[in-house]
Amino acid sequence: MKLVYLFIALGLFFIVFQSFRSISASKVEKQKYRVVKIEEGFEIRFYPKAMFATIQSSGSNYKQVANSGFRKLAGYIFGGNDESKSIAMTAPVRMEMGGNGSSMSFVMPEKYDASTLPKPKDASVQIKESKESYEAVIAFGGYANDEKIKEYTDKLVALLNKKNIKIIGGYSFLGYNAPFEFFGRKNEISIPIEWKE
Repeated sequence: MKLVYLFIALGLFFIVFQSFRSISASKVEKQKYRVVKIEEGFEIRFYPKAMFATIQSSGSNYKQVANSGFRKLAGYIFGGNDESKSIAMTAPVRMEMGGNGSSMSFVMPEKYDASTLPKPKDASVQIKESKESYEAVIAFGGYANDEKIKEYTDKLVALLNKKNIKIIGGYSFLGYNAPFEFFGRKNEISIPIEWKE
C-alpha cells in the first residue's frame, strides 16, 4: 500500500513540476515576427532583424548539431562573456543543418543590439545581426529527431511548390522547449521564401 501512495505522490509531483515548467516557458521572450498569411498546413511570417549568438558546427544531423552547439552558447549567456553577465534565455533555438556546414543560434533578447551585447569569451561564438526575411513555417509537436525534421521539411517544400512560392534558402529547425519539458512541446521548420506584400 505504501508503494501505491509513493507512486501517486511521484505522479502528482511530476504533474505539478511540468505545469510549473509550462508556465515558466510561456514567460520566455520569443523572437519577434508578424504573420503575413495563413495557408493550409503552414503560415508565412515576416521576421525583422534580430541579434543572434551563433556557433558553427561540423555536425550534419540534429543530435550532432545540438550537442556541439548548445553547451557553448549556454556558456556565453550564463556568464561566459567579457562582462561575466547573464543573458536571459529566449526561444526558439535555431538550427541550420546541411551538407555545407551547420549552425546553432540563440536569439538574443530584443533589448540588446551589436553595441550593447557583451563579447563572448569563446571565440567560436559569433554575434551577428540577421537580415529581415519572409519565411514559410510549419509546426509539429513532440520531441524532434532527424526523421521528423525531414518529414516536415519535405512536407513544407511540397506545399510551397504546390503554391508556386519560391524558396530562396535552406531550412532551419526551430525548437522552443527544454529537454525536460515533456508536454506541449513545440517545434517548427522554417524556410526563407520570396514574398512581396
